[in-house]
Amino acid sequence: MEDAPPIVLTIAGSDSGGGAGIQADLKAFSALGTYGASVITAVTAQNTRAVTAVHEVPPQLIRAQIAAVLEDLDVRAIKIGMLASVPVIETVADALAHCALPVVLDPVMVAKSGDPLLRHDAVGALRRLLIPRATLITPNLPEAALLLEQPAEQDDATPDQARALLDLGPRAVLLKGGHAQGARCTDILLDGQSPPLRLEAPRQPTANTHGTGCTYSAAVAAGLAQGLALRDAVAAAHRYLQGAIAAADRLHVGSGHGPVHHFHALWG
Repeated sequence: MEDAPPIVLTIAGSDSGGGAGIQADLKAFSALGTYGASVITAVTAQNTRAVTAVHEVPPQLIRAQIAAVLEDLDVRAIKIGMLASVPVIETVADALAHCALPVVLDPVMVAKSGDPLLRHDAVGALRRLLIPRATLITPNLPEAALLLEQPAEQDDATPDQARALLDLGPRAVLLKGGHAQGARCTDILLDGQSPPLRLEAPRQPTANTHGTGCTYSAAVAAGLAQGLALRDAVAAAHRYLQGAIAAADRLHVGSGHGPVHHFHALWG
């Protein structure tokens, strides 16, 4: 049907608090007019304050979920988030080995609460097996430092950092500068073909930024599924995320880092 919304698949962990992970991805997909399917890689006990437990889904079940979705649904783009461990990374990489769909990879390593979501020994596997497969990777500054095996940067994102990440093999890099200091946040998109695209926004005075990385990458995947060019998908996702952050304080969810407002344009 011509009016059917495009389908986007998220492969990520579940956040029981509803602000990040699979839950954030599905909300962003829906808010942006796409249909979300999901493959759960891990179940977390999580709220706005902490991650208190993590249970990895067995690799054979992750593989079965991917196969079940891709053999039946007309998926147009894939977003990858929390993968947790080497066996999960290997499973996802193998399951997508012959998949030609655009892949947005958010290298989720640490929750907003500071709790680890990727085992340290899995960083190399992520770098080797999935990053070269990605259409776009979306690391923040601490994640970029781990991927590049460098000290964490406190300054703004730079084209040189983005180029170093591009050398790891993805088609494009969106380096997010939200962890830097200063009154403005700067993200840099680099694809190796066009000049770097800088996306700037004022730093918004809120502690409710749980799920920003998940939401940003999911929004890019939604744009790609709708047929947008990569630069247009990233620019649209940036605008959507800024609106979701601006409206976050209206939700009043939890007592820690609350979620952004995925449906800010629709209600609340």
